[in-house]
Amino acid sequence: MMTGRTISRRGLLILAGSGALAATAQELPAIDTPAIDRSTGMKRVTFPSRADEVVGNLHVPPGFDETGRHPAIVIATPGSSVKEQIGGIYASKLAEAGFLALTFDPSYQGESGGEPRDLEDPSVRVEDIRCAVDFLMTLPFADEARVGLLGICAGGGYAIHAALTERRFGAIGTVVANDMGSYFRQVQPRDALMEMLDEVGRQRTRAARGAAPRRDPWIPDSMAEAVEAGVSDPELLEAVAFYRESEYRHPNSTNRLLYTSYGPILAFDAFGLVPELLTQPLQVIVGGKRGTTGQYETGHRLFEMSPARDKDIFVVDGAGHYDMYYKPEAVTRAIQTLVPFFHRHLAA
Repeated sequence: MMTGRTISRRGLLILAGSGALAATAQELPAIDTPAIDRSTGMKRVTFPSRADEVVGNLHVPPGFDETGRHPAIVIATPGSSVKEQIGGIYASKLAEAGFLALTFDPSYQGESGGEPRDLEDPSVRVEDIRCAVDFLMTLPFADEARVGLLGICAGGGYAIHAALTERRFGAIGTVVANDMGSYFRQVQPRDALMEMLDEVGRQRTRAARGAAPRRDPWIPDSMAEAVEAGVSDPELLEAVAFYRESEYRHPNSTNRLLYTSYGPILAFDAFGLVPELLTQPLQVIVGGKRGTTGQYETGHRLFEMSPARDKDIFVVDGAGHYDMYYKPEAVTRAIQTLVPFFHRHLAA
């Protein structure tokens, strides 16, 4: 405690910003750094987010040198996806290009902790991204001045929202970005939207009284189920094929959404403050094939809203939303765009 004089709140902030209070800080504790599995080029890692433990995979470049300092990229994954799926595909490619690449399961999902399970809360997803940067700052081989962010699908909206106030990200990339709140508000009539919010309230009341929580499928659990339900939207069928019946299906991806998630989702606005705050270099990537996910339109809207001096939008001709997840030709085009962008803005 300081004695002999008083300091205004403004003065305290100035002192804190100048480092004048550093002398009172406790010495930083030693940090255990993860050992890298050289056979896989990655390491399973954990870090805290709020009161929960997030589980991720840290991908490293070939010939990784732990004594060096490397640029790093945090990857925000699509809704319902786990780290072994789309995030893992892009992380491995970025690691091959020389970056540390961190992908992780969101809180309440996959291997990460948190209750209730299958909650999709945009504010938590955004905080997970901030905490992922915190974790990178503890690694002696991660260069704190060279950190980028890549968001895919719903992760694109979360990434943009995080980057509005997270200035440790020096460059932002998105692939088929989706503003989940805007999407769910627009794909249904207003009466249906209000009924959904009423049902969120009813579900919370039931849960408060001890009833089991309602969990609905994100998408049909199989192609057979989709056909039986009369699903005809090509993109939804592509989602079912990828998540439920391809080699990328993963047991930790439950395909369940806690119904009360619709409350925070419907209130979420990923892009609202973009014109004021998103000044970092921005690379937007969209598929040239338009569909019901709205990724093409959303990407162009984001590009137009951004006030960044250095921004670019790249269209992968002929590719649809889900092609950009895993199809080699589409992913390659995205990586060929992202790698020089990140190298340029995360240069030593």
